[in-house]
Amino acid sequence: MPDRETMPSAPAPEVSERAAALPQDALRTASGYAFTGPALHLGALLWDGQCLPDAQIRVPLAMLNRHGLVAGATGTGKTKTLQLIAEQLSAQGVPVFLADIKGDLSGIGAPGRQDARVEGRAGDVHQSWTATGFPAEYYALGGIGRGIPVRATVTGFGPVLLSKVLRLNRIQEQSLALIFQYADSKGLELIDLKDLSAVVTFLTSDEGRPELKTAGGLSAATAGVILRSLTAFEAQGASGFFGEPEFDTSELLRTSEDGRGVVSVLELSAVQDRPQLFSTFLMWLLADLFHDLPELGDVDKPRLVFFLDEAHLLFDDASEAFLESIAQTVRLIRSKGVGVFFVTQTPKDVPADVLAQLGNRVQHALRAFTPDDQKALNATVKTFPESPYDLAEVLTGLGTGEAVVTVLSEKGAPTPVAATRLRAPESLMGPLGQDALERAVGESALYERYAQAVDRESAYERLARGRGAKGPDEMREAAPREPRELREHREHREDERASAVEQVVGSGGFQSLARPVGTQIGREITRSLFGTARRSGRRRR
Repeated sequence: MPDRETMPSAPAPEVSERAAALPQDALRTASGYAFTGPALHLGALLWDGQCLPDAQIRVPLAMLNRHGLVAGATGTGKTKTLQLIAEQLSAQGVPVFLADIKGDLSGIGAPGRQDARVEGRAGDVHQSWTATGFPAEYYALGGIGRGIPVRATVTGFGPVLLSKVLRLNRIQEQSLALIFQYADSKGLELIDLKDLSAVVTFLTSDEGRPELKTAGGLSAATAGVILRSLTAFEAQGASGFFGEPEFDTSELLRTSEDGRGVVSVLELSAVQDRPQLFSTFLMWLLADLFHDLPELGDVDKPRLVFFLDEAHLLFDDASEAFLESIAQTVRLIRSKGVGVFFVTQTPKDVPADVLAQLGNRVQHALRAFTPDDQKALNATVKTFPESPYDLAEVLTGLGTGEAVVTVLSEKGAPTPVAATRLRAPESLMGPLGQDALERAVGESALYERYAQAVDRESAYERLARGRGAKGPDEMREAAPREPRELREHREHREDERASAVEQVVGSGGFQSLARPVGTQIGREITRSLFGTARRSGRRRR
């Protein structure tokens, strides 16, 4: 059942009578959080080293689709903060997605344990704490880990995201987009990685080379780089992430029978050594939702809220085009009722264009042990509105479970900066036991739908039939390899060639490849900002 403290209630007074006795600056700060509509409770105001429980710090439910940032040094309580927010969203009927990189968020599905620390925190902030578990589904990328397997087809994933995973440069990314367009136009379904390898190999063979002649062709050097990158990618165990059944992201929008939002926990601890993959996979989930959700405009509550932990991994080594796509997706998906919270160590981990769109901020403690730490601290202070606090001093002195907060008010204006002692989560603060987790996964209604991988006929099988049924390794070996002595010359000229490829992509010959020709794919050729393909037909929700 929804938490009694987060249920919609009658308009609250501006501040309580006892809070009215606060110092003027503290009273002004507290008044900035006295919202009249439904809101989530974050904690109580800290002022001059004292916790003031009558001055409650909250965030309006309607503003949670304006995105947010939870930042702070390791061990300062970021994970517990996102768990606290996720619980209250679920209680308000809002589905939540959690990227569980460290493996300690699965406990949200079980009631918490009351102890002296929880009791002390609840007493400090006037929280009526009740041990509560929330409806949860547990997922794992490609079934690596304990969870319902989440897979995507190569076609659904698209060339832009795949280029980031493969660490392709600009010209190689554009060539990969050309390959995807060709496969679409010819009905060659790219389900898994061997399908993509087969198409690349075919397009550099004597038989396939003329196919892209009008669009500038595919150079042997670029094809070789793509194929070698795919081989290395598969060697990391990535094959299981691509295939069918492809995960339907509308599953993330469900509510339970009692009206609470389902919390979808994607376990990523088993793939921590592949950060490029899981961070990019998260953007696929977001991009796929962006395709299919209708515009809502301003809403009383979000349709879904994403929490992307270790958010810096999204932006590390990213191309300018990829960063622009992230910024544009974050900007546009708000009107579809989806909020995105980035969880990372410092605001500088997030590009300025994205950071500017994050209206809700929860900043935990920062350290200033080194000159670089001091620079990061100073940069963080500059991102906050002016306030009576000495933020540099406050941010280095916060304890675990304390943070500096500013959110968007019901009118969309930033609230005063408030040092806050945060509430304690009511669900289990730690991982669910292995037996309980496996039982929850096995009993899920989604398990039967996604557990078993399916390998049906696609591009690899069709092309192999026409080429003597060679295996994937043989097909890769058939691709021309780039002579080592030409590599430096190629790299020197790639920037010059990039502009020429851009012209080709916009040419009439290339565009003709993108016209539907009655393929068996059943997908729209039109792709999103990230190059991901739309599903045909109606969704389950």
